[in-house]
Amino acid sequence: MLIKNVRIVPVSVEPIENGWIQFGEKIEAMGRMESCPVYLSPAALYSSSQRECDTQSHTLHEILDASGLTACPGFVDAHTHLGLFGDAQDAMGEDGNEDTSPSTPQMRAIDGLNPFDPCWQEALSAGVTTVCVAPGSANPIGGMTCILKTYGHGLPVWRMLRESAALKLALGENPKRTYGTRQALPITRMGIAALIREKFTAAKEYLKKHAVLDDDKPDFDPELDALARVLEQKLPLHIHAHRADDILTGVRLAEEFRLPYVIVHGTQGHIVADLLAEKNSSVFCGPLFGDRCKPELAGATPRNPGLLRAAGVKTAITTDHPETPVQYLAPTAGLAVREGMKWTDALRSITLTPAELLGIANRVGSLEVGKDADITLFSEDPLTLAAKPVQVFANGTAQL
Repeated sequence: MLIKNVRIVPVSVEPIENGWIQFGEKIEAMGRMESCPVYLSPAALYSSSQRECDTQSHTLHEILDASGLTACPGFVDAHTHLGLFGDAQDAMGEDGNEDTSPSTPQMRAIDGLNPFDPCWQEALSAGVTTVCVAPGSANPIGGMTCILKTYGHGLPVWRMLRESAALKLALGENPKRTYGTRQALPITRMGIAALIREKFTAAKEYLKKHAVLDDDKPDFDPELDALARVLEQKLPLHIHAHRADDILTGVRLAEEFRLPYVIVHGTQGHIVADLLAEKNSSVFCGPLFGDRCKPELAGATPRNPGLLRAAGVKTAITTDHPETPVQYLAPTAGLAVREGMKWTDALRSITLTPAELLGIANRVGSLEVGKDADITLFSEDPLTLAAKPVQVFANGTAQL
């Protein structure tokens, strides 16, 4: 496939005002129109696309004349519960919280999601080609996230980029509410932090005993084994925290065990933005569309991602689907622009930045040779509410 006469916004470098992109499953080449390897005479163009032989490589291409359109990378939503909390299914479709125990690190989001949920197609139709799916936040230690492509109805579980991408922790109100009604540990913020600390300390001992070369090794423990993977830095932490004090608790716990981490939501992150920048912390910020439905959201403001980024904090914007439906990821970034975030930062916050923070920037997040051909074509500013992709390519295949 070759797209020509298109404005290209690679994200990683400056835009190309009139260019071309050649791709199969991966982006093979791109550049300014004067370097385009295929030239068609006006008489040869009988429609917006046509098959013609590339005179340089002698391979067959479909040529799409995208005059007036802008090409952007497929969008990346770094924190969703897509497929775990079923659309229009009520309690029978809620599979994101195994809240029978406050510590369930061995749970894997991939085992609970429904790949036939219609929201996968809604995401794709809006240009969201990659998502990270996380367990919910009922448990202080909730389980492992996964990263998937959204294309192929019913097949996202076979389009995985990573089956286990991070370990989800949750601080603050949600675990307090879940276990407080049962009068079971933890019912306070002290209890949440103590439980997390206790479990990671036990996992450290588990690792030490397994390192001993004798027959006195402990039996396999799925909970401790999952935590040990994090201690070995095979997985980062994704720490759910809204209130400023919970954000700082998350930072302290991660530093105590020397673990890589990202703060998820960071609703009051702007209050401690300078400290987060000093700590080189990163934030998955959102959802920005929604009401202040609980006390820890009292400080919610759509200015948050712009303030965090201006302070030097690496910031991605997320929908937290289904809190904000995943198809509204780009308009959410547009809201951040309205509230002070730079347009280029906002686009980066739903493309390259989340890809970098998820560890998949070698595959997605920008238009670069060698990366997956996840390309969205827009006729207008993609961050406006009215914008809808003219075409979405995922791994090089047209989806609309």
